[in-house]
Amino acid sequence: MRRTAALLVGALLLTCASAQAQQAPSSPADSDPVKLGWMQGSPPPPEKRILFRDGSFFTFPRLRWSFAHIRELMPTAAIARGPGSVSPLPKALRKDLDGVTFTPLGGGAAMSWSQAYEAVYGDAVLILHKGRIVYERYNGVMGPDQPHIAFSVTKSYFGTLAEMLIAEGKLDETALVSRYIPELSGSGFGDATVRQVLDMTTGLAFSEDYTNPDADIAKFSLAVGAGPAPPGYAGPRAAYDYLPTVPKKGAHGEGFTYRSVNTEVVGWLIAKITGKLPHVVLSERIWSRMGMEHDASIIVDSAGTPFTAGGLNLTLRDMARFGEMIRRGGRFNGQQIVPAAVIAKIRTGGSPGDFAKAGYKLLPGWSYKSQWWISHNAHGAFNARGVHGQTIYIDPTAEMVIVRFASNPRATNSSFDGISLPAYQAIAERLMGGK
Repeated sequence: MRRTAALLVGALLLTCASAQAQQAPSSPADSDPVKLGWMQGSPPPPEKRILFRDGSFFTFPRLRWSFAHIRELMPTAAIARGPGSVSPLPKALRKDLDGVTFTPLGGGAAMSWSQAYEAVYGDAVLILHKGRIVYERYNGVMGPDQPHIAFSVTKSYFGTLAEMLIAEGKLDETALVSRYIPELSGSGFGDATVRQVLDMTTGLAFSEDYTNPDADIAKFSLAVGAGPAPPGYAGPRAAYDYLPTVPKKGAHGEGFTYRSVNTEVVGWLIAKITGKLPHVVLSERIWSRMGMEHDASIIVDSAGTPFTAGGLNLTLRDMARFGEMIRRGGRFNGQQIVPAAVIAKIRTGGSPGDFAKAGYKLLPGWSYKSQWWISHNAHGAFNARGVHGQTIYIDPTAEMVIVRFASNPRATNSSFDGISLPAYQAIAERLMGGK
């Protein structure tokens, strides 16, 4: 029981291996949650119920229902859209995009955009070109008004907020974390700079190995309440109780290593600077100003602290609005939501040399900056990424934004980057060609 619970809660963060080990059906259609009848009926038959307490919510194919119903399974807090009117997303749908073809990275048979969407177990996808919806598609239980968990796409929202505070002079990126969060003075974060935390170049004794039930990521997951705690669990039950226990290993600033705890510190910095919970700041500074259609929500721990590393739940069109705002240099809904200088700074990226040390073979020449992934390709593309296929992909040259929700049984992006990245590029080229 202890091993199963630890693996399940570790899975709910960003890079899960337990789901990968499970046998996937022969086709995405076979795992359609509507077809399989999950949670249908009142009450659903016992064999069709999906529960948090036993971890079944994160087993495949049940997770194809769960990812769209996190608010019914776990405690969340609202991210209010405010009282304003909804900002329009005009439509200019194109019938040719399903047939756009590309060759996967590493070779192999050509695939179409439609085939790629199914291959990654797509739940919903939307393409904006010059601010207009040119493609929109929903599978399974998803629809325009249905929220879905964004996993690590969440990180980019809070990284952007932190950069806004830096631009305002309220947060010093060169200062030590302990200056703002004295509670972390004795931890591995204490002598790291704000910039090193934002860019994940911290040296920490923290393992994000999801195949190991005793890894640090599993312990952290239990602390934030991202899964059912095993019997007798007596460890931390809140993020801010866990973070001071993370020790240092090596030196800060020597290279990029993806660790979700960094983003939890980013959230804590936002809270310390503003005196407000991070999701409240997200609502006030971004969500309520953009004319979103719906409130969003975010998973919270037992102390009500939002899971800034991966707990955001939102609708597809609202995620597209955020992506379009970023593409437009921070301007949307008739307002400058994020300073243009902040967006320009993010787009500049971090050090490709630091990033290369992490060994992402399908992302040569990329970097990581302020919780965003920067491609440094000819189009200047950059994106927010979450496990199981969540993305905001922004191509400034093509004036394109692609947002996608998915529930792939393989969690890591490296499992399907070879399909997704050339698919995005092929769509960009088609849109630029005007064919």
